[in-house]
Amino acid sequence: MIYCVVPEEMADELFEKLERYYADDPNVTVIIDRRKSARRAPGSSAGGKRTLRDRRRQRVAGDIPELANE
Repeated sequence: MIYCVVPEEMADELFEKLERYYADDPNVTVIIDRRKSARRAPGSSAGGKRTLRDRRRQRVAGDIPELANE
């Protein structure tokens, strides 16, 4: 599924045009973005349980062998 997101300020101008353009493509849905603020804005009270983790792989234990000089 592909969502074509139209900002609310431009909905009057673009929404119907984009719906007609993508009418034959069942994989595309045109929607209007009606959010008023970011959910993860600093100081917002929503959530609060989010933790940041280091998702990189752990290093392999041991030493790297010396390479033979030519």
